[in-house]
Amino acid sequence: MQPIFSIAIDGPAGAGKSTIAKALAERLGAIYLDTGAMYRTVALYMHDADINGAESIARAVNDPKIEVQFVNGKQHMLLNGVDVNDRLRTPEASMMASRVSAVPAVRERLVALQREIAAGHAVVMDGRDIGTKVLPNATLKVYLTASCEVRAERRFAELKESNPNLTLEQVLADIVERDYNDAHREASPMYQASDAIRIDTSNMNRDQVVAAIIDLLLKALK
Repeated sequence: MQPIFSIAIDGPAGAGKSTIAKALAERLGAIYLDTGAMYRTVALYMHDADINGAESIARAVNDPKIEVQFVNGKQHMLLNGVDVNDRLRTPEASMMASRVSAVPAVRERLVALQREIAAGHAVVMDGRDIGTKVLPNATLKVYLTASCEVRAERRFAELKESNPNLTLEQVLADIVERDYNDAHREASPMYQASDAIRIDTSNMNRDQVVAAIIDLLLKALK
């Protein structure tokens, strides 16, 4: 029987959190919980219902039925019983997701659901406040970071094919702005948990980071 454990990965934009978290989950036979997809599902409901403004969103947050299902290891989001995975990356979902994630009532509902899933499974989660707010008792907390320049280069490499007019300078400016916004937002600002282990990935590849975290997990489980 597989042990139940939780790995919380936090850090700034472009640090490689999602890439590392997915690779870890695959190596460890754990669930990778895409918390961003959960916020996008709420965002879709608000968009479709034409609900705007923080107060209106807060009042409506408990109206939709939101479920997370795993099929062959892949996460599926159900909104009122309908699989909405193919709509989660649309521009309207992206635009609305940043709005709904700033509403404390939305975070409260989804954090409760995330904790419920983590209680019964081996999970890997990444975000901005997983170790500080979502899973304060996680088996292992990791704070992944890298220099702004390295993070900008990584993000630029990901985006340049789909956006040929994008410049490295624009990506760097966006990362600096996101760092500031994440650290200063009212609802769950980003900061390193006091018991998180900081890993600077500036000079590490994916396999090196994954191996380092697995080693830390094995020590934590002893």
